[in-house]
Amino acid sequence: MGLWQIDTDTLARSRFVLSPFAETFASLKLLHAGTGAHPGEEAWLRAHLPGYRARLATDPVAAPLVRAAIGTSWIADFFCPTSCEGESFEETVARVRAAGPGEARADLRVSLRGPLPAALERDDLPERATALLTYVWEETVRPYWERRRRVLEADVVARTARVGQGGWAAVLDSLKPGARWLGESRFQVNPHAYPPREIAAGAELLFMPVTPRTSWVSWEGRERYAVVYPCLGVLAEDHGRRPVPAGLGALVGTARAGVLMLLGTPLSTTQLVAVTGQGLGSVGRHLRVLLDAGLVERWGRAGRSVLYVRTAAGEVLVEASGAVRGARGPGGTRGRAAPVR
Repeated sequence: MGLWQIDTDTLARSRFVLSPFAETFASLKLLHAGTGAHPGEEAWLRAHLPGYRARLATDPVAAPLVRAAIGTSWIADFFCPTSCEGESFEETVARVRAAGPGEARADLRVSLRGPLPAALERDDLPERATALLTYVWEETVRPYWERRRRVLEADVVARTARVGQGGWAAVLDSLKPGARWLGESRFQVNPHAYPPREIAAGAELLFMPVTPRTSWVSWEGRERYAVVYPCLGVLAEDHGRRPVPAGLGALVGTARAGVLMLLGTPLSTTQLVAVTGQGLGSVGRHLRVLLDAGLVERWGRAGRSVLYVRTAAGEVLVEASGAVRGARGPGGTRGRAAPVR
């Protein structure tokens, strides 16, 4: 299994950060797969998959390059550099462009576990990769980035608060499929049979949420490590379009029911406003009614923000309406995230 040895000080200094590049690469993986894990992803694919495939059709190198770069269990290093905290998409993708031709071909052979197709035996692979990643960012991610950023920020706040409530073990165990905190400074990052890595004291450890249901890990030398993970499932879906169950809406009101459905994950008033699109006053009134009814409770604080979450009574009500089953998908699956590095 992929095992990282992390000392206590490194883990304590680790941070949750947002990366436009990671969101773009996750979106490229979703376009490459061609099928979504939930209705929100399927709607996004219907809007953007035809254009993406048309873009591939105009460039005979792009399709084999993506297949090789994503690989089967390892992402080509040059194609997906580890973002720095606060780094823009343009700054990260500049490092893709700066890769040497020989480095790019060597990385692709590793991800393919074999020789390159003839179409990829060329010197302009970094430029081709940069052009394709920029297309995905500009056409399929950037138009939604402000909303996605708010959703990702909500995930970061909720997980940071969970660290304060239950420690890092509780957060790491729920971070992504195949990830577990094993104790004794051991973190299983995926189930693959890779050699263990000891993260040196002083290294930078970053956790990066993305909205597509996918995940991977990456590193730059021995100085910076990143775990990219799918943001909390209840936040990843398009709640503006997902209908509230009729029975639940009739009982507590459609808008209020939407707030209740979201609170399977601890969220603040500001985050609820961002995710639902409702006004601050409306969200506040809904929370007051739900609090008075015993359906939600104050869960704790993240900085200055009070977090709210469903009570056991709220869970029973949502489950009885079928909303939880519809939100999580059959069997509670989180999708088919490719088990890559």
